[in-house]
Amino acid sequence: MLLWAGVLLLLTGFACFALDRRATHLFHDRISSRTFHYIRMTTDFAKGAHWLMACLAAIAASWLARRLWGDLPILLRMGRVSLAFLACLAASSAVLHSIKLVFGRRRPRDEIEHELYGFRFFHYDWQHDSFPSGHAMTIFCVAVILSGVFPSLAWLWCVIALYLALTRAMLNAHFLSDVFIGAGIALIASRETLLLLFPDLSRPWF
Repeated sequence: MLLWAGVLLLLTGFACFALDRRATHLFHDRISSRTFHYIRMTTDFAKGAHWLMACLAAIAASWLARRLWGDLPILLRMGRVSLAFLACLAASSAVLHSIKLVFGRRRPRDEIEHELYGFRFFHYDWQHDSFPSGHAMTIFCVAVILSGVFPSLAWLWCVIALYLALTRAMLNAHFLSDVFIGAGIALIASRETLLLLFPDLSRPWF
């Protein structure tokens, strides 16, 4: 299921190339400053650095707790889930940043402020790093891990991940295609990583 969901997200992302610029102006013109403020308050829940720090803290805490109280199942589980997330994030990031390096896409703010749009191939810098979205990739990696740990709530993790990913487009930090393709990369790369390295955290419907 995750494989097909990832493929669907990728196809949706490619389809969005046709309406990226119009969507950017629509979000810019229609989202009020108050709504923009509320969206901005939530968007950083998808930031990679935050999840990476939390993951490393969990690994360190589980290691220390095992030293104090032994190999309790919950501590072993916490450490393994954290390592699985690191592996999923690493695999997804390798794919995503390879694409960023090749395509060098301008950010939507250049479209809004200067009417500049396009790709600068093999040119990666802060002005040309829009495609795909790292925030979308990160939060969908989180959703896959949480779906493996709490499978009965998989739909909830995916809904939350989709909302947080879309905030990047609503805030004009990314184009819609950036968001959907970043999410699709995360689903597929995380699924394959879990099946290969952490089969105990994968589910039959993955």
